Amino acid sequence: MKAAVITFPGSNCDRDLAVALERAGAQVTRVWHKDDALPEGTDLVGVPGGFSFGDYLRCGAIAAHSPIAGALRTHAQRGGYVLGICNGFQVLTELGLLPGALMRNTGLTFLCKPAVLNVVTADSDFTAGYDRGQQITIPVAHHDGNYQITAEGLARLQDGDRIAFSYAPAINGSVGDIAGVLSENRRVLGMMPHPERAADPATGGTDGAALFRALVNGVVNA
Repeated sequence: MKAAVITFPGSNCDRDLAVALERAGAQVTRVWHKDDALPEGTDLVGVPGGFSFGDYLRCGAIAAHSPIAGALRTHAQRGGYVLGICNGFQVLTELGLLPGALMRNTGLTFLCKPAVLNVVTADSDFTAGYDRGQQITIPVAHHDGNYQITAEGLARLQDGDRIAFSYAPAINGSVGDIAGVLSENRRVLGMMPHPERAADPATGGTDGAALFRALVNGVVNA
């Protein structure tokens, strides 16, 4: 499985994401935001966490207009896999690849701690390594992780079984305690918690490793 991990000015989790994918068996190429094309044969694009372009305007807004953004959108629209984590999730909503928006946390505080998540659905290549209803612990590190969507949009997510993870308990004000959502074709996942920071025993936990293993296996067998 071939993966491309994008780096924007201000990205700080791109290396961690690349390492987690490599350990799961992916062949990873690093892509700079000024590139206008993805490597040939790319199966998965990883959009990492951090503070792209200093989070000016809105988080992810400038990154969504970078040269690589067009190739990313085209990749997703033709059925390619995309994983956006934290700031990457924000970028994907700015690109229109996922519904909703990420707002300031309630209390206007930066949250940096392990978060307990409920696995809401195991019916995706991203979440197939877990059981529905399983609780896992994945770190969060965000100031703008408060997921908001209209009532109609929330109903569509629920009816389509497109909520991947939810917080247990609530931590940032997100509608429905949502921590991650899937696209309609289930090949794009955006999530605020950082599974790449929970993929090695040396960093304090391995609950995120199952996501990368399942993803690589799912892409290979798609």
